[in-house]
Amino acid sequence: MQVTTATNSKVSGPTGGMDGRRAPVAPMGRLRRRPAMVSVFAALLLLGAVMGVVVLTGVTSSTEVVAVRSGVERGRVITEADLMVVRVSVDPELSVVPAARLPELVGKRAAADLTAGTLIAAGQVTDQAIPVTGTSVVGLALSPGLLPAEPLHAGDRVRVISTDAEVPSGATPAPAIAPVDATVLSVSGAGSDEQSIVVDVVVTATNAPAVAKAAANGKVALVLDSRER
Repeated sequence: MQVTTATNSKVSGPTGGMDGRRAPVAPMGRLRRRPAMVSVFAALLLLGAVMGVVVLTGVTSSTEVVAVRSGVERGRVITEADLMVVRVSVDPELSVVPAARLPELVGKRAAADLTAGTLIAAGQVTDQAIPVTGTSVVGLALSPGLLPAEPLHAGDRVRVISTDAEVPSGATPAPAIAPVDATVLSVSGAGSDEQSIVVDVVVTATNAPAVAKAAANGKVALVLDSRER
């Protein structure tokens, strides 16, 4: 008699193959590069290259010019010790003095206050002596109450004011003066009494005698006018 043997078939599950093994998982594809990140990296590289060019250009285009080593007040004679040479990149529109011309500045006078650490322009020095023809320098020894609390500087425009009060009967009045326009030449600090401040002012030659006489009698004060030019 013929015997027929039945073979049970294995049913594949939802994740299995026909033979019962787990279905192979398809390998993941390579990660795609993000276009935005690529653009950022490219921009950074470009920026670095540009900055390098800017720095190199700044170094190669710098030039040696004259600068102020120590401050010089207006009217004072400039010495070699007051000057120094620096290498900087300057705008072509700026008026500077090349380092080679430094010896030409020695012996000239400051036409304006020269601040330490600044570059010198050609217009800041002069051959003209101070005071110029038609003007005179008068020294005023003033107590703190007769000049502004604001520190005075060379070049300030001031007025010399008479402080004459009424003169007692029989006394000889000091020469009174009308307000006189003047320019501060220098401020030299305490006077011989260790309290007053000596201020040299430039006035017209015709006003100088009256200002000097009033100053000698201690009958003047200084008024600071606007510093706007």
